[in-house]
Amino acid sequence: MTDAITDLPKLALEWHRAGRGVAIATVVQTWGSAPRPVGSQLVIDMDGAMEGSVSGGCVEGAVVVDAMEAVVDGAAKLLEFGVSDDEAFAVGLACGGEIKVLVEPVGTVIPVELLERLVEAREEGTPVAYVTDIETGKPHLKPATAYPERMRLDRSGIEEDGRTFVAIHNPPLRMVIVGAVHIAQHLVSMARACGYKPILIDPRPAFASESRFPDQLILDDWPDAAMRALKIDARTAVVTLTHDPKLDDPAIVTALESDAFYLGCLGSKRTHAKRVERLREVDFTDAEIARIHAPVGLDIGGREPGEIAVSIMAQITETLRKQP
Repeated sequence: MTDAITDLPKLALEWHRAGRGVAIATVVQTWGSAPRPVGSQLVIDMDGAMEGSVSGGCVEGAVVVDAMEAVVDGAAKLLEFGVSDDEAFAVGLACGGEIKVLVEPVGTVIPVELLERLVEAREEGTPVAYVTDIETGKPHLKPATAYPERMRLDRSGIEEDGRTFVAIHNPPLRMVIVGAVHIAQHLVSMARACGYKPILIDPRPAFASESRFPDQLILDDWPDAAMRALKIDARTAVVTLTHDPKLDDPAIVTALESDAFYLGCLGSKRTHAKRVERLREVDFTDAEIARIHAPVGLDIGGREPGEIAVSIMAQITETLRKQP
């Protein structure tokens, strides 16, 4: 996944090509309340410059020192840190625990050709797994089909053998929101907070204005045309909010013809029943129509725009993450 700060594998490759001497540190195991999840990375060069994070700050200093030594030695290091209660509290945890960090120098442990293929896959939006033996330090790439559940859940981790570490590199999550209404103003912020790239579609300039949605990508094409250009995939959620069939229906049809993992549509049960009839008239099957979450969102009793946005975000999260 693309790091919240920058694309760390790409940065490591750029630093290596610049002759800086680079190691990549990756969290391979930790306690449940860790500030950074398994798979989080820190890129370090020979001079101690770093980008990324493997904790809330309690182990970064030690990791940097070990990484600089690993670059000189040309060998991988598996670091283990026992974090005390006091240290854990200082970085926002309730209690201490253990964190394991794998440090791999680029050019020796991580072949440059392999890192180039990883960066290329990420840039092309191709899901891929970076797999390595934490005892022997011999990484390789595997296709998404090798770890379907890990890919679906974005869950990096050590396999049952206790030594094979799998780092998941999925394309970024996207949320396409059709309708620049009040609910969308809240949903856009929530989507960003949950790691999605929100894309707003509305051809109505009175709704889709910069003043209402500052710093937000807004497409003013008709929804179906805009969505076809976006190439909706299995990492994309689609939410229709206009309440206007002239705008919502083309978006729904396009989403149903795509691999979108979620499609939610605003409207009452009566509104949805009419929508279902219109979709049947254009030959969508009941099984295809059943992909639609409508009325959109989990039933949490919310009525205000912000509350509805919370229910939508919760349902999208449940659809993506919950075991089938």
